Amino acid sequence: MRPNLLSLSLALCLALPAAQSFAEASAADTAAPDAVASADSSGGTVHELDREVVVATRAARALVDVPNTVDLIDRESMDERLVRDLKDLFRYEPGISVPSGFGRFGIGDIRIRGLGGNRVLIQTDGIPVSDAFSIGSFSNANRNFVDLDTLKQVEVLRGPGSSLYGSDALGGVVSFQTKDPEDYLTGGKRSHVGLKFGYESDWNGLFGGATVAVGGDRWSGMVAVGHRQGVEQDNKRNNRGERAVDGSLRTAPNPQERDGRSLLAKLVFAPSDTQRWRLTVEGNEDASGTDVRSGLGFSALTNATVTAQYGDDHQTRARVALAHDMDALNAGFADSLHWTVYRQDSETTQRTDEFRTLASGARQRRQRAFNFDQRLMGAEAVLTKDLQFGATTHILTYGAELARTETRQKRDGLATNLATGVSTPVIMPDSFPVRDFPNSRTTTAALFVQDEISFADGVGGEGTFRLVPALRIDRYALRPTIDTIFAADNPGVAAVDLEKTSIAPKLGAVWKFAPDWSLFAGYARGFRAPPYADVNIGFTNLAFGYTAIANPDLKPETSDGFEAGVRYGGEAFWFGLSLYDNRYRDFIESLSFVGINDQGLQVFQSRNVADARIHGAELKGGVDFGSFSEALAGWSLRGAAAYARGEDRNDDVPLDSVDPLRGSLGLAYDREHWGAELAGTFADRKDRVSSATLYRPEGYAVFDLLAHWRFPDTGVRLNVGVFNLGDKKYIDWADVPGVASSSQTLDRYTRAGRSFAASVSVDW
Repeated sequence: MRPNLLSLSLALCLALPAAQSFAEASAADTAAPDAVASADSSGGTVHELDREVVVATRAARALVDVPNTVDLIDRESMDERLVRDLKDLFRYEPGISVPSGFGRFGIGDIRIRGLGGNRVLIQTDGIPVSDAFSIGSFSNANRNFVDLDTLKQVEVLRGPGSSLYGSDALGGVVSFQTKDPEDYLTGGKRSHVGLKFGYESDWNGLFGGATVAVGGDRWSGMVAVGHRQGVEQDNKRNNRGERAVDGSLRTAPNPQERDGRSLLAKLVFAPSDTQRWRLTVEGNEDASGTDVRSGLGFSALTNATVTAQYGDDHQTRARVALAHDMDALNAGFADSLHWTVYRQDSETTQRTDEFRTLASGARQRRQRAFNFDQRLMGAEAVLTKDLQFGATTHILTYGAELARTETRQKRDGLATNLATGVSTPVIMPDSFPVRDFPNSRTTTAALFVQDEISFADGVGGEGTFRLVPALRIDRYALRPTIDTIFAADNPGVAAVDLEKTSIAPKLGAVWKFAPDWSLFAGYARGFRAPPYADVNIGFTNLAFGYTAIANPDLKPETSDGFEAGVRYGGEAFWFGLSLYDNRYRDFIESLSFVGINDQGLQVFQSRNVADARIHGAELKGGVDFGSFSEALAGWSLRGAAAYARGEDRNDDVPLDSVDPLRGSLGLAYDREHWGAELAGTFADRKDRVSSATLYRPEGYAVFDLLAHWRFPDTGVRLNVGVFNLGDKKYIDWADVPGVASSSQTLDRYTRAGRSFAASVSVDW
């Protein structure tokens, strides 16, 4: 780690007011004819705070007008930074991390301010992405269901968002917004055809896509298809030929083949200038085959030697949605109305084929299968109404949501003696098939209201002052169904119904106390309903002497979040600084030991046991050097940093999910038809961990070089990038929580060394 580089990032942003004074005194207020606005960390201009986001208030508002910290990453930024997966997407966003695992399952989570998993709501066009679920070594259903090439922008709400989005928004909201026909049919165009191809060396990945959009006076439509394929994600070991051994000491990635495809189709009918009907059909599919060579060798636990292990993983997501927007309803109860109905099916299937030699010398084949699928159906309506009361104006946003989710999970297995051909469904400690929770139906119904109150005369006689109170009431109902599979694995265990009502208030304020300055502050209540997998998780193993039982008394996990900050947005630069403090209560601990029952079995049960606190500071800014001098036209700097501190208040130890101090810094040069950027990411050493035995990676500084060209009058665009320019060997903390410092395989968690990526697109 080079602390001076991260300090430079902070100092540059904090010194911006002095720089602005210098800029205003400078006579050079024009740029070269071919200069364009410089890019910030999200691909925007130095007027970052003027860009509009929806996720904070469910309506389009400029970043400067929302009482929350929101990140916006647009399509241009994703293209220029050659974004292909979630790690790429948030590479330059300190405070947001994307862990990945060694083996076969890869990326599996998004963490915001140290909180991740199903405690962060991920949605595509307002529809939640399915849950994550994992159990054991061969079952891991993640939430990586979105082809990022189909997106026009990504918005991230940091901190509790339950007052507008309900359960699962305890830690924040990641909102993916897909492309629309009107994004292509600009300037009076009636048709658009686009092709895109690319390559990434760190996984030998090839990708390609095609888009067709057509439109008329009232009708428009589009179809976008994509394909991607490659091999295992590389890492950086001491020597690329070293430790590519079979067995638990392997540090080289397991050989893997990956393949995926996507489809996005939209049909839009606009009967008038103020109405739009939108039909969306979307599908994503990913498959991988892994030769799990790290799983080979002798195991003292089973007294057997694994000679071969193969993983075949497949996941799909399909959704269809019908939406209707009315922008000029002009009714007494609303000025505008948006409603949508939808259905989404998601499924993960993972198969493991293993060959082993038992202690007796017998050869055995073990076949395991894991399936996790969710069917989501729902509807929502959002209305807005502008009102005037004396010296105050109100923008009232209110609505209702109704959703039903059906969740099923099953594990199956078969062990076959290769000499005799005799098979058995018993692979200790399981007798397959098993369900780790009963088939479950969850129904949620919600009402929410938000009022954006503007005071005409402001506060202190200057600027404007806005209050944004909001309230949401959620009703959650869980209905499990015990079938023969669950009953056979859990004899005598009863599943329980659960009904909970949660109220989530919010109060935010924004004060523009000067033309370019504003203060914001807010409080938000977050909650997460008790998950089906914790309420009714169950398995009984008489041979090993334990059982898991339901808990009908589980309470929702809750949070109280406080945030305050300052923003400045001038012609030469902008910055935003926020401080936050989130208190979490009643975290659910799965499978907590609670005692011995009358049959002498150890009893495990999910319980509300954990309280936590996460607090910190985040800073982001950018400067346009062309505002100081015409000679510097096109040059810009952007920077961001995030510091967080987390505590498990029950055990009085640090929270391992919280990242160390991280930052990013980018120096860019942009002209009309081309541009380049030297971008750096930095992290401090992880010093605060829950146990002295845990590995604590050193800090690092990694630099990337990015460039793009737009060839005029051809519709051709080229993006290239060299990542980890210095070929540095480093480990990110997000990838290693829980790994012991004594581990002999730390190199397996290293990120890739120097790599190259490029993409070319053609539009006409």
